[in-house]
Amino acid sequence: MLVLVAGCATVGEPTQVQAPPPGSPEKYAALVVDASNGKTLYQVNATAQRYPASLTKMMTLYLLFEALDQGRVSMATELPVSSFAARQPPSKIGLKAGQTIDVESAILVLAVKSGNDVAVAVAESLGGTEEQFADLMTARARQLGLSGTVFRNASGLPDPDQHTTARDMAMLGAALRSRFPQYYHYFSRRDFTFRGRLVRGHNDMIGRVDGVDGIKTGYIKASGYSVVTSVKRGSRRLIIVVMGADSARARNAHVEELIDRYMGQPKPTGNLLGALSPFD
Repeated sequence: MLVLVAGCATVGEPTQVQAPPPGSPEKYAALVVDASNGKTLYQVNATAQRYPASLTKMMTLYLLFEALDQGRVSMATELPVSSFAARQPPSKIGLKAGQTIDVESAILVLAVKSGNDVAVAVAESLGGTEEQFADLMTARARQLGLSGTVFRNASGLPDPDQHTTARDMAMLGAALRSRFPQYYHYFSRRDFTFRGRLVRGHNDMIGRVDGVDGIKTGYIKASGYSVVTSVKRGSRRLIIVVMGADSARARNAHVEELIDRYMGQPKPTGNLLGALSPFD
């Protein structure tokens, strides 16, 4: 797994990035990590509690990918949609109670569209109830070393007891790429076709910013605009987390600034306790 090691920039040193933070101090957090060794290149409020919003769906997908690998479901498995799932507020794909959705479509809806109705359908299928599934999510978070994270639902919709940190979200993003490389490409999709209609995603950095290949955006009013981003140029890969921006535009601009600032730096050496390796 990815262990994040203290690096050249620390809390209290935001001046390395010229622009002011893109959100209020109560919501803003940022982290830049060299994915090859877990070295922290930049951090502000990286361990402060923040609302995960739809970044939550990274863990929902982690557990769904585990179920696929364990043979408990296949890509063709049809997941039932309950009335509770169908009633979830947007973002959603618009499923009706009594319908089903196959697992591969569910993955696309979660990764690209961030559908809350599908998040609940996955949770109920794998956990019995969304509450029980959230307990499984939190348990897996602890096993992955995400000590600052508690999940209360599968979607990221507002819940005062659901919280995470920028550091935990970076570790989860790295874990998804390391543990499930065969599924990671879903996070790179800009759109997909669902039952005859084109569904576009929320992450407009994919395909526009050189090297960005995912992974997940999130927004609720309490969290501000957040994103976990993986970017690779040549042999260098960074994981960048920005949380609490005032707008999607401000969030994306800050990510691009961080990419420009840290992608060109020489790889840090020494203290390589954070090697990224597949989970057992």
